[in-house]
Amino acid sequence: MASRNHSTITEFFLLRLSADPKIQALLFVLFLGIYLLTMLGNLMMLLVNRTASHFHSPMYFFLSRLCFSSVTVPKMLENLLSQKKATSVRGCLAQIVFVFITGGTEACLLSVMAYDCYAAICPPLLYGQVLSKQWCVQLLWGSWGLGFLDTVINVILAKKMDFCDTYIIPHYSCELPSIFLLSCSDVSTNFLVMLCSIIPHGLTTFLLIFFSYVCIFFTILSITSTSGRSKTFSTCSSHLAAVIFFYGSGFLRYFMPSSGLALESIFSVQYGVITPILNPLIYSLKNKEVKAAVRRPLGKYLQCLQW
Repeated sequence: MASRNHSTITEFFLLRLSADPKIQALLFVLFLGIYLLTMLGNLMMLLVNRTASHFHSPMYFFLSRLCFSSVTVPKMLENLLSQKKATSVRGCLAQIVFVFITGGTEACLLSVMAYDCYAAICPPLLYGQVLSKQWCVQLLWGSWGLGFLDTVINVILAKKMDFCDTYIIPHYSCELPSIFLLSCSDVSTNFLVMLCSIIPHGLTTFLLIFFSYVCIFFTILSITSTSGRSKTFSTCSSHLAAVIFFYGSGFLRYFMPSSGLALESIFSVQYGVITPILNPLIYSLKNKEVKAAVRRPLGKYLQCLQW
């Protein structure tokens, strides 16, 4: 089989989400709006966490650190506007690095946020001891460390792959399963290592989320107040839905054999674009106290501008 070393290839070509220019323009506006709302929600969480003392909670601390969408969406928006849907080999590998780091970190942080829900609902009197500020910082650094470890293991092997004459990525962004299709060398080791690094990471964080919500579910059933039960269930069920979307689409994307079908792009859009906007919506726009906390510093800022 004709092959060339990956060092001789300067760029990969990404497939479009649609070949119709009108649909591309529509998708650009749609995804740009979603991305801006996601960034606005995360900035709102940072503002709330820094200005409102009663919102100095681990939930808002971790929410403001979720940045997975910033890895894939800007490149996708660029490709929707550009005529040449290309990316350099180094740029592609760099995107894979950041996808692994931020994706692995987000999985850890979602599990920590589920544990935060458990600590706030099940043993509320011990909440301050269970999730202290120092412990939250350590959990954040630990999440980044695990994401970085997964990245190093997989990217070192990816850099050794040989690519064939066909170097069109059947996807809108660079992700590890996508470049497996381009390799003319044996990628079974790469795929096995990817599974061995992702499965323990994903399974551990998923089980932590699962057992946290099992305890939350039984605690909710024991609440006598109907209004209190419905309010608690509403917040937890929204967060649980976001977790299911992230883990479900990520599992299908990385553990199913890569085929280049449009369904894989749908899964990536789900966990890379749609899911990141759910958390700010759930914990900010639905929360009247958060909106009030944001309006107070903005009102003071506008008053200063008027003077």
